[in-house]
Amino acid sequence: MLWSHIILIIISILLVTAILVQSRSAGVSAAFGGGAEGFHIRRGGEKRIFQATIVLAILFMGISFAHLFIR
Repeated sequence: MLWSHIILIIISILLVTAILVQSRSAGVSAAFGGGAEGFHIRRGGEKRIFQATIVLAILFMGISFAHLFIR
């Protein structure tokens, strides 16, 4: 039971960090006039961070739902 709490805390910290890094990169591009586009292609590191955010969100939800039934 304790391991699930620790894993949830670690995943939540990683998820918040990934989300904040994404919003900062969008803010930097908007500062240089790149924020007006409606469509943005993610490349390189930005694409990896986006994919990692999706994986972390799915893991967080899955472990949270599993935690409900473990008790």
